[in-house]
Amino acid sequence: MKYYLVAGERSGDLHGSNLIRSLQALDSEAEFRGIGGRQMQEAGLTIVIEYTKLAFMGFWEVFTNIFTIKRYLKQTRQDILDYKPDVLVLIDYPGFNMRLARFAHENGLRVYYYISPKIWAWNTKRAFKIKKWVDRMFTILPFEKGFYKQYQVDVDYVGNPVCDAIDNFSFENGFAKNREIAPESTIAVLPGSRRQEVRSFVPQIVDIAASMPEYVFTVSKVDNLPHELYWPLKNCDNVKVIEGYTYDILKNSSAAIVTSGTATLETAVLGVPQVVCYKTSKLTYWIAKKLIKVPYISLVNLIMEKEVVRELIQDELNTKNLKAELKTMVENPTQRTNMISAYDQLKEKLGRWNASDKAANLMYGYLKSGG
Repeated sequence: MKYYLVAGERSGDLHGSNLIRSLQALDSEAEFRGIGGRQMQEAGLTIVIEYTKLAFMGFWEVFTNIFTIKRYLKQTRQDILDYKPDVLVLIDYPGFNMRLARFAHENGLRVYYYISPKIWAWNTKRAFKIKKWVDRMFTILPFEKGFYKQYQVDVDYVGNPVCDAIDNFSFENGFAKNREIAPESTIAVLPGSRRQEVRSFVPQIVDIAASMPEYVFTVSKVDNLPHELYWPLKNCDNVKVIEGYTYDILKNSSAAIVTSGTATLETAVLGVPQVVCYKTSKLTYWIAKKLIKVPYISLVNLIMEKEVVRELIQDELNTKNLKAELKTMVENPTQRTNMISAYDQLKEKLGRWNASDKAANLMYGYLKSGG
């Protein structure tokens, strides 16, 4: 069968690559084409557009790049028509993918959605559009099945692929020793995978590192971003920048600073105490405050339905607050124990499913039966 996949961000590239491998195990004649990154390409995807060209985050940022997005949307629509896939598989990335869902539906193409858009956070009425345009929805957060049930949308909960990614990951032997890392005095920093995230967060890293010279801040650099974004960190004596190795860095750290997103869940599953940080343009934040209906931004807190990890958002994100939170996590045994205990409860909620395999089995089964 012919599968057209669309992922618009780094986590989607990871989970899309695992889904491709799971589908290949079931479908010996599978062909894959679409939008993704290096990991999906290595798994077997023929890339039409590299996802980093579409990785815009925030209302203002999307607005200022609207013509670029429209150009790629037009290109993708035509490519889908030319390719004539058996199914369009959309992976999160709602602004772009919801438009593709409508287009595919109107052109008689089957549409599957893997990893639901976060419509439960704002503009919940988009559930009616999903009901109309999407043939099957495969969700990865335990509360999403109940959410969609309110709109008479039957979804398949397949577990969370973050658990699978970590379970299947091969940690490097001697990672800390090879890089002269002392885990007890190391704080991991995951500043995000988008240019604007890193650009806005790097000055904060400089300030917090200067205020806590007794610790080493190990920054996980993603391989799809240019080195110059991290150059302001070169003159910080207690900052290391390491490309890749995010899981190894987390495993060998006593605490972590994490920008909101999938990384917060990865950090929790690995059992590392964390503080979640998020800052965006003033306009984007103002709009978000008006629209977003959920009490938290981190997946950890949303799944647990309470504050497990501290969130420093916008003006609350400053060196004083960040230092106080890090000190508590690193030096207060009770705080660490409580957070790690909550992480264990989180993992129980997520379950151990092998999400990629389950999603692939369901997708292939539905396709074979014409559903």
